[in-house]
Amino acid sequence: MEDVIEQLRELNEPVPVPLELPDEELLVEIEEELLIGIPAEFREFLLKVSDVVYGRLEPVTVTDPQSHTYLPEVAAVAWAMGLPREFIPLCADGDDYYAVGQDGEVVLWADGELTEETWDSVWTWARDVWLDT
Repeated sequence: MEDVIEQLRELNEPVPVPLELPDEELLVEIEEELLIGIPAEFREFLLKVSDVVYGRLEPVTVTDPQSHTYLPEVAAVAWAMGLPREFIPLCADGDDYYAVGQDGEVVLWADGELTEETWDSVWTWARDVWLDT
């Protein structure tokens, strides 16, 4: 995990208005809005690297409600499209979503259904998908 964080920090692209990292209090508010708990590793991901901008994929963020990556909005759209409610979107990729289950496993939801593609954690997904795209 630490090597993935370090690599993301090194590759973070400069943007005119950088994102901020959330604190625990904000994550509790987000959980209350979503009506679902954020799994531990996903929580850690949001706390440590949700301000990183890199590549074409844009994982969810929680500090700017006006952002197109704002988790409650992304979740509302994904759930309305049929993503099962027990999954929290991690990243939209067109009409497909990478999403985190309550056990912390990341799944790919594509063409309206869960696929066989899974990653054991958000950190594995970040290494194998986000950093590799």
